[in-house]
Amino acid sequence: MSSHDTAVSDDALAVLFTDAHTARSFRDEPAPIEQVRRAYDNARWAPTALNSQPMRLDLLASPEARQRLAPLMAGINQEPVLGAPLVLIVSADLALDQSMRELGASEQMLERLAGSLEMRQGLARDSALIQLGYLVLALRAEGLDVGVMTGADLPGIDAEFHADRPWQTIAVVCVGHGDADAFHPRAGRHDFETVSQVL
Repeated sequence: MSSHDTAVSDDALAVLFTDAHTARSFRDEPAPIEQVRRAYDNARWAPTALNSQPMRLDLLASPEARQRLAPLMAGINQEPVLGAPLVLIVSADLALDQSMRELGASEQMLERLAGSLEMRQGLARDSALIQLGYLVLALRAEGLDVGVMTGADLPGIDAEFHADRPWQTIAVVCVGHGDADAFHPRAGRHDFETVSQVL
């Protein structure tokens, strides 16, 4: 038990939160797919709306795949994509009314989703973004550094990588072992009193 009486140690909290930095420059070390697999296998147990689990991943492990992505990123985000050993395209599956059947969703809910693109888009995007947050922490727990970026031509990424499937890109994540010398000084964060009201 940590000194703050939390369920995990202070060292674990430091890895996940207080000592972690967004990585934009990476050491020349691999980011094994097996570590991403383990991270996903842990993150998938965290809750999503209606257990929808809509997050989908493209793992760009080859330089050629990352070179396809780089021109679709905002200028400042091209270098991290080309320099990371692994890049994830994180998407929301707009056909979640089909995939949720395997997860035990009711026929009534599946029919509602099938009949409303707006409902599918909202549910898929919101829950995929929640899953992305879980995945970031799970990747950090594997000892990997990550950099999440949304500055990109997201429809262009869909056209390049998802032309044959109903996945809608929500973010790009660079994964690897960050160059600590290139980490930016930590920016401020709001404290609890600033963001909270107790009713």
